[in-house]
Amino acid sequence: MLKKLLFTVLAICLGAQMAVAKEIVFAVDATWPPMEFVNSEKEIVGYSIDFMTAAAEEAGFTPVFKNVAWDGIFAGLAGGNYDAICSSVSITEERKEAMDFSEPYFQVQQALVVPKDVEAKTLEDLEGEPVGAQIGTTGYFTIKDDGAPEPKSYDEIGLAMQDLLNGRLAGVVCDDPVAANYAKQEEGFSDALKIAAILESDTEEYYGIALKKGNEDLLKLINKGIRAVKDKGLDAELRAKWIE
Repeated sequence: MLKKLLFTVLAICLGAQMAVAKEIVFAVDATWPPMEFVNSEKEIVGYSIDFMTAAAEEAGFTPVFKNVAWDGIFAGLAGGNYDAICSSVSITEERKEAMDFSEPYFQVQQALVVPKDVEAKTLEDLEGEPVGAQIGTTGYFTIKDDGAPEPKSYDEIGLAMQDLLNGRLAGVVCDDPVAANYAKQEEGFSDALKIAAILESDTEEYYGIALKKGNEDLLKLINKGIRAVKDKGLDAELRAKWIE
């Protein structure tokens, strides 16, 4: 009887450990619609959230999404505050030196958003004028690298769009799904703003899941889910739901 009891307790403990091992915590800066944002019910939703939820179901783990401000999101990963970042993180050579990335799950381009009555088509057309972007994003790096406009950084893309709406900026640069959300769908913005151009780039830009370097088992698990979502065409369904 005692042996049987010990075996039962051991089985319960092992089961609990397995359950914990299958739970993966993802940091999300939920200010990037339609990719990641907080809806009216205070839930974190969006394309990336649905994609990773589907990937988790395919690969056999439980995702937990934790809202984290962008300006501290990478430091939190390095400090072990969560397992990975699922927050429209563009895969760049510089970032790959500090963290590992999953296989890409979404391709983006940089878009220039301006007021509807402005005829600008390039950043050069806004030379010397303030152009905003969220700090630490490829949109901000695009403005800085161009050198024509005056770059202005924001903690959240919504704050930049608000300043553009109020005439404090000449333009905003961000990923094209986010630009389309504000210029074509977002109430209070779409009547006044437009996408002036998709900016040219020498390299293609993709989102990936960021992980702390060396976590090979977790990387394989996430990649397994990403591949399954793509192979089954679930990503096309999510694009139709959130993007197109």
